[in-house]
Amino acid sequence: MILHTIDIMWMYILKKPFLDANIYLFPRLARALTCNLMTPRQNKSSVWKNSQMLCNTQLRGMVGLIQDRASSGSTSRNSKLNWSFPVLDGSIPPEQNEMIEANWRNNEVCTQRYSELLGKVCQREKGDILRHTQENHKLLVRDRLRLVLDDDDFFELSPLAGYDLPYGTVSNAGCLTGIGKICGVWCMLIANDATVKGGSLYPITVKKQLRAQDIAMLNHLPTVYLVDSGGAFLPLQAEIFPDQYHGGRIFYNIALMSSMKIPQVAVVCGSCPAGAAYASTMAEETIIVDNIGSLFLAGPPLVKAATGEDISVEELGGARLHARGSGSVDYISSTEEEAYERVRSVVMTFNRGQSPKESMKYADPLYSPEELKALAPQNYEYSLDVKLILSRLIDGSQFQEFKAEYGTTLVTGFAYVKGHLIGLVANNGELTHQASLKGSHFINLCSHRNIPILFLLNTVPQTSRCMSLAQAEDLGRKFKAQACMMATIACAEVPKITLVIGGYFGNDSYAMCGRSFNPNFLFLWPNARIGLVDCRSPFADFLEGDEYLSMDKSTLKHLEKKLETESTALYSSARLWDDGVILPQNSREVIAKCLEIIKQKDHQTFICQQQPILRM
Repeated sequence: MILHTIDIMWMYILKKPFLDANIYLFPRLARALTCNLMTPRQNKSSVWKNSQMLCNTQLRGMVGLIQDRASSGSTSRNSKLNWSFPVLDGSIPPEQNEMIEANWRNNEVCTQRYSELLGKVCQREKGDILRHTQENHKLLVRDRLRLVLDDDDFFELSPLAGYDLPYGTVSNAGCLTGIGKICGVWCMLIANDATVKGGSLYPITVKKQLRAQDIAMLNHLPTVYLVDSGGAFLPLQAEIFPDQYHGGRIFYNIALMSSMKIPQVAVVCGSCPAGAAYASTMAEETIIVDNIGSLFLAGPPLVKAATGEDISVEELGGARLHARGSGSVDYISSTEEEAYERVRSVVMTFNRGQSPKESMKYADPLYSPEELKALAPQNYEYSLDVKLILSRLIDGSQFQEFKAEYGTTLVTGFAYVKGHLIGLVANNGELTHQASLKGSHFINLCSHRNIPILFLLNTVPQTSRCMSLAQAEDLGRKFKAQACMMATIACAEVPKITLVIGGYFGNDSYAMCGRSFNPNFLFLWPNARIGLVDCRSPFADFLEGDEYLSMDKSTLKHLEKKLETESTALYSSARLWDDGVILPQNSREVIAKCLEIIKQKDHQTFICQQQPILRM
């Protein structure tokens, strides 16, 4: 009687709702036992045994589920990664060995050239250093940053900016910009280097500071200005002063950032004449170093020349004058060390919501990032499958590909980089009509789900002319789809990071979130090429058929050489067309750091404010 009752009970509870609710706890055993229990020929004793096994299995499953939920978020995230995304095959086909070797040799040459230039821009004249440290009793700019930051982990931006420009080399563009942590908060730092041209502002200096402010606004980064400048370099005033994105834009951005509730603090740690004085006094809080910092529109020599009056720096614009009289500064520090400790105290009052310090567990790629040096393409008309690169960048080499069978010359999908979920959009050939439509669809998905997007840009140069109506129709469809992709990228309100791993050619680069589309960060590999066309492709053939353009061979050769020089990654970085050149093997670390910086904004509450903080 008892066995019969148990049999009926199990026959009742093992209906579809019960199985649907519990099948995830014991999928295989539940199906097997259910079949056995439902078999009419099964005897009562086996039903009893199976019912006990089923209860025990369910109990173990429930205990395991409770333990999983009680464990840390990092553990559950890690376990999810282990099964959710398929694993990429990153093995290199043997028939590609010759291309791999060519890529490796080319990367070695590019890397060596990059390292040489990096060493040159860091060099300073011994006389400039002695005058700065011994005569003026000031610290070098990198020593200042060490005192401000939590540690030496300074994410420097555009270190090659200012190299070999038409008006000469301005090392580091005369200022250091980058991102580091102060009291646990990611901050943008903009620091003048007075050992370069006396801290004068050149056109490239202004451009570098404006880009740093753009990054701060895109990522809502509090900003610290270490001001030690000689003011604008007057012989180039036409390239510094009058236009929309010249020097005045710095002050416009300071006001705009304050209205966006992005805190800003300035340290006057040297001479600050003219425009440099405005940058200091417009910051929300300003610190000045006594007997070292000064603020004025024109220094004592110009006062003497204009009025005949002899006046000292301290009387004209010293620390006590501005702290007690004008109110242009808020704190006086007796030493630079004290000033930078004050900066840290001020940052503590920013009330920035910091991301919780969770130890996210993640899996390393199954393939070594060092192998990226051999995958950086040399020939942009044909390259290796971009999934070989992805497999060396993402966690566990696991990638959830989106629309894998459609528009295959563009690879899209989801992955993790050091525990951060991202959407990936990577060139794998020509950006065709189908590929552009696929890209638009995927970017829309990421935008709606608030997922940052990483673009791996390697566009194919245009080398063929349109010779038929069918080709014209294909081009029309392609351009229409690319225009759709451009509009989608421009309007996508998610963080975007662009990494140029190869070619950056023509309008295809716009559709892949090039510099014009304002990515949060944009970096180049040393082998990258930037231009409307690739001068190393059949360039002469491309021009020969144009009846309106006739050149002799020497002129054409000179043009090819000029375009080749102007399309290198080093030429680009010297002019701030990017945020820096990074080595392929360091890409994963750089991307992860960018994602961590971007994520800080997610833990802050923003309230619209109509005007900046005004110094009364």
